[in-house]
Parts: sequence; structure tokens; C-alpha cells
Amino acid sequence: MHVHACAVAATAAFVGTAALPSPSSDARAGESGRATVVAHRGASAYAPENTLASIDKAAKLGFTWVENDVQRTRDGRLVVIHDDSLARTTNVEQVFPGRAPWKVKDFTAAEIARLDAGSWYSPAYAGARVPTLEQYMRRVEHNHEKLLLEIKNPELYPGIEQETVKLLANEGWLDRQHLGRLIVQSFSADSVRTVHALKPALTTAFLGKPPVTRLNEYARFTDLINPSYGSISADYVSAVHTHTGPHGGRLGVFAWTVDDAVTAWKVAGYRVDGIITNKPDVVRAALHAD
Repeated sequence: MHVHACAVAATAAFVGTAALPSPSSDARAGESGRATVVAHRGASAYAPENTLASIDKAAKLGFTWVENDVQRTRDGRLVVIHDDSLARTTNVEQVFPGRAPWKVKDFTAAEIARLDAGSWYSPAYAGARVPTLEQYMRRVEHNHEKLLLEIKNPELYPGIEQETVKLLANEGWLDRQHLGRLIVQSFSADSVRTVHALKPALTTAFLGKPPVTRLNEYARFTDLINPSYGSISADYVSAVHTHTGPHGGRLGVFAWTVDDAVTAWKVAGYRVDGIITNKPDVVRAALHAD
């Protein structure tokens, strides 16, 4: 998605079938009184986005939910990076100067592994790498975190839904325990629909704001509607909540990307179920203020 566009995580509350774990207590604003806070691309205000350092930072700050983006290399490996180009967040222009426009899909995993994905953010993170999805999933597991995984630019990577679901299965993330810690989302309704068809037990989320008149259609294949915070109102959130998703729970709403206390208060007042943020500590402090 775009710079703001990463969207959001939902929780086990929306996975709810008898075969799956019970919803966690932070699942919905309606249950806990506060929205779930999701660290966008990790704690990306404090460490380089979509790196292992960023999810480590989120864990150190005490946040369970992290969000990331997955794309595919030329040789078919899945890697965690937001843009379809490597230029903004790595030193690819220096390492491979003749290969503009430096698209992820035009480089092998071994080539991408050579790149510095931290120095652009701060010299303190020099040498950080673009992680493979396998590396990322293992660090999320090590940190006891939960993951909102966005399939990024699926139109560039035919079959990426199948490959992502296969990798998640291989990494042990499609068992009963892990399904309560995982949401897969996309800006592409077709991509979300495909993931739901491939693994109906998975919690899914659609990034965007469908018209209220189409929410019944979306409720057939997604558990969450995840719009930008500036596009919604209390009435829209209430309309989403009147629908039942594919796992029998009400449709949820996670709004992105909120980085200041005033906006966090405003959006929480809409009764959203989650807030995606680059500054999870700022949002948490706002939501817990008396």
C-alpha cells in the first residue's frame, strides 16, 4: 500500500469458530473498551520499517500486534518490503546502479539480501536487511507477536496468494494455535477472496472503504474492513458492525494510519476495533488516558 496505506490488524475475535481458539480480550473495542493498537510495519517511527529491528522494537515497547507487507523476488522468494521498488528503503542504487527502476520483482533474493535496509533511516541501523518472509515469521514467533500480513501489489505477482498460504503452512502458522494470531489482508478484494477460498479458517481483512450497500458482499469473504481513518465516520463503523463475517462474528474495523493523540481519540470515538500506527506508544497513551 501507499505510505499511509498499510492497514490494520484484527484479532482472534474474528476467527471465531468452534474449531479455533477463543478471541483474545483485546479483540474489540466493544469487549475491552479500547481499540487494539497495531504497530505499522513494526514500530516504524522508531526503527526502519518492515525490518526485524522494527518488530523487535514493537516487542520492546510492549505491543503484540505488528503489520507487514509481502512481495516476491524474481526467483520466486517472498520478502518483506512495502514499496514495489527497492530504492526508498535500501541502498540498491549504489549497489546496482545500472538497474533502474530497481523493482523488487527484477531482483533475486540473493541480490536483495546484499542490500542495506537500515542506513536510510539511521546510521544506528546500518546493515539491517530486507527479511524474507520465513525470517520474518520466525522472528514474530520468537517475539510472541501477532501478525497482520498484507499481500502487496498482488497484480504484479500472479499466484502470490497460494505461495503465501503455502509458506505460512510450512512455517506452522496455519494450525489451530496460530490462526488466532494471524490476519491476511490486501487492497485487492480478489486477493482477499482468493486467500479465503484457499484457507477458509484464516482471518482476512480488506483494505479500503466499500460502500455500505456492498458490505453484505464483502462479508462473505472478509472478517475486517480496514479503511484510512480520514475516510470514515461513526456511522460508517456502526454500519460495518451490523454485518456478520464468514466466521460468525461481526465485521470489524481497523483504521490506519494514526500517529497523534488527538486523532487517536477521535477515531476511537467511532468505536473502531483497532488502530494502525507508526507510533504505537503515542496511541496507547492516548487511549489509556482518563
